[in-house]
Amino acid sequence: MNEGKPAPPNHYPLAYKNERFLDSDDARALRILAEYLEPLYRFHEQKVPGTVVFFGSARLTPEGPLGHYYTEARELARLFTQWSNALPPSAPRFLVCSGGGNGIMEAANGGAAEAGGRTVGLNISLPEEQSANPHITPELCFEFHYFFMRKLWFAHLARAVIIFPGGFGTLDELSEILTLSQTRKLEGKMTVILYGKEYWSEIINFPALVKHGMIDPADLELFSYADTPADALALLQAGIAPWLQAAAPAYAKTRPSRRGLSYFYQRSGD
Repeated sequence: MNEGKPAPPNHYPLAYKNERFLDSDDARALRILAEYLEPLYRFHEQKVPGTVVFFGSARLTPEGPLGHYYTEARELARLFTQWSNALPPSAPRFLVCSGGGNGIMEAANGGAAEAGGRTVGLNISLPEEQSANPHITPELCFEFHYFFMRKLWFAHLARAVIIFPGGFGTLDELSEILTLSQTRKLEGKMTVILYGKEYWSEIINFPALVKHGMIDPADLELFSYADTPADALALLQAGIAPWLQAAAPAYAKTRPSRRGLSYFYQRSGD
């Protein structure tokens, strides 16, 4: 009498190829880690030594009531990229970086692309879909699920930050960068430029924070104002000058050498 062969065991894919597992709550730590390691791999592969980050509203359009900020963001990104591309071959090429979406983000990526430069977009998946703008260099277009990992990469690579008018998201990004600078969680001095003094002076009463003892008077030196692309470019050039004299990139490290600044990725609250 022939006995039937036992049924073969259920086949499961390798754990790191099991999409059901990777999308589960139990694998959340792996997804978070992936949003650190995969960008690290790509930035290394693409030899990106650092960025100049543009923050600002996704709602601004060239035709809107504050449309001149869109136009000026595009012009500033174009001017910075032209200047960077004209530096000696040995100097690092810091790339214009944005949140990858519309408005000021699109303007920044568009201006850099217009000048013939590579440009970075750190996009975020939202319930109301935010699609990446078409000006981002394809190899440097990133999609994040976790806001905090996206913020890490903004701060981790930034050598300067320009904040154009915006709403809750922009205020959050501004506060994050100023807090990291104030608490010295960044290696090296971060150049922070608030573009549009009239707007920012109305939105945030910085002198009142000093008056009530919430910040020190010296904290007002953590940022500067600019009202034209030319003024902002001059501040950028002065602010990143020390980084241009740094040693070659070292992507696996976070601390600068004792000899001075390098373009090691900055520590950002780690």
